[in-house]
Amino acid sequence: MDKANNTNEQRRVRVAITQGDTNGVGYELILKTFADAEMLELCTPIVYGSPKTATYHRKALASTTNFTLIAKAGDAHDGTLNLVSCYDEEVKVDFGMSTPEAGEAARKALERATADLKDGLVDVLVTCPINKATIKAADFPFVGHTEYLEARLGEEGANESLMIMTNEQLKVALVTTHLGIRQVADAITAERVEHKIRLLFKSLRRDFLLSAPRIAVLSLNPHNGDHGAIGTEEEEILMPVVDKLAAEGLSVFGPYAADGFFGSGNYRRFDAILAMYHDQGLAPFKTLVMGSGVNFTAGLPYVRTSPDHGTAYEIAGRGEADTTSFREAIYAAIDIFRNRKADDEARKNPLPKLYQDRREDERPRRFKNEPNNTPEE
Repeated sequence: MDKANNTNEQRRVRVAITQGDTNGVGYELILKTFADAEMLELCTPIVYGSPKTATYHRKALASTTNFTLIAKAGDAHDGTLNLVSCYDEEVKVDFGMSTPEAGEAARKALERATADLKDGLVDVLVTCPINKATIKAADFPFVGHTEYLEARLGEEGANESLMIMTNEQLKVALVTTHLGIRQVADAITAERVEHKIRLLFKSLRRDFLLSAPRIAVLSLNPHNGDHGAIGTEEEEILMPVVDKLAAEGLSVFGPYAADGFFGSGNYRRFDAILAMYHDQGLAPFKTLVMGSGVNFTAGLPYVRTSPDHGTAYEIAGRGEADTTSFREAIYAAIDIFRNRKADDEARKNPLPKLYQDRREDERPRRFKNEPNNTPEE
C-alpha cells in the first residue's frame, strides 16, 4: 500500500491508537514507530492509554521517545506523540502475563478511542493487539475488535463488517471470523456469502480505488466438495451465488479448492480472495506476508486497522518487536481515509454512463473449466 504523503494542502490525519494489552508489545510498537520524526510529519498520533503505563514501558525499553499528555483528542498537537489518559488507577505491568487488569485497561482505552472516532474528534483508529480472553473478562461481551467495532460503529440496519487482511501483494476477506469450526458450515449461507462479496467489492472500489476488481471465492470443503462426495455447499450455495453476481457484471470467480489455489500461485490473478473461515484465509496469508500485513475492518463508516499479529507475550518488554506491520497499519488507515474522501469527491458530479448495460456475452463468467477450479484427484 502507498505510504501516504503529507502535503501543505492536506491537514495531518488524526490517528487514534489504542494501547492494547498492557502486558504485550503495544507500547513498544508505538514508542519505536514514533521515534521516527517522519512518522510525526505524516500524521498526528493520539494514544489512548495511561501515562503511568506508557512511562513504565518507556523505562523498561530504554526508549527516548517522548509523549505529550492531553486531556482530550481536540487538544492534540502536531509533531508530537499525544496521549489521552483513559483511567486514573495504576495498572501493574507484568510483561508476558495474561491478567484481568491488563484486559480491563485495554477495554477502557478501546472504548474511549471508539467514542472519539464516532464523535469525529479523530479521523481513523489503529488498534494495538489485545488478549481476547482477558478483555472478555472485563465486561466485554465480544470475541474481538471486529465484533466490538461492528456493534459500536455500524450504521443501523447495515452494520455487518468485513475483515480484510491486506498488504501490497494480497487481500483476503472472511465470510466468518472468530467462529468455532463446528459452527462454520451452518454459517455459510447464500445470503451471507453474497453479502460478504458485495461488501468486498464495494471496499475494493472505494477503499482501495480499484475500478474493476477481480474476486476469487474459496470452497468450504476439501477438493471443492468433489461433486458432492465430500460436501454439497459448493454446488448448492457457492456456485449459484457466484453465477448470480457474475451475471450482474461483477468479476467474481470460483469456488476454488483452497490448497491448490494458493499452492499453484493462482491467487496472484485476483485482487482479493474471499475465504469461508478464519484459518482458511489467515493461515496462507500469514505464511506469505506475515509481518507486513494489516487487518482492516471494512464495511463500516469509519476506518480501523491493526497489525496482523497478537500481543507477542513471549517477547514483551525485550525490545525485540518488529514494527513493520504496525507502521503498515498506520499507512493503510491514512490511505483508506484519503481514498474514501477522493471517491466521495469523484462521485459528486459523476460523468454520464456511456453504456447502460454490457452485452450478455461480455459479462464475466466463472472459469468452470480452468485447471485450478476442478476437484483434485
